[in-house]
Amino acid sequence: MANLKITLKRSLIGRLSKHREIAASLGLRKINDTTVQPDNPSTRGKIAKIGYMLEVEEVQ
Repeated sequence: MANLKITLKRSLIGRLSKHREIAASLGLRKINDTTVQPDNPSTRGKIAKIGYMLEVEEVQ
């Protein structure tokens, strides 16, 4: 099963509170924070909501 490397590329300042909560649930707090998450529908849904702030790569 593949994993996703997710990096926060845009600031959370001034964003909707729901979007900040989604970023926190992914483990992202500051610009350039990176986390590795499993590639599943739950993670993909979070990425779909705040994808404009993220950079996503597939890793093994």
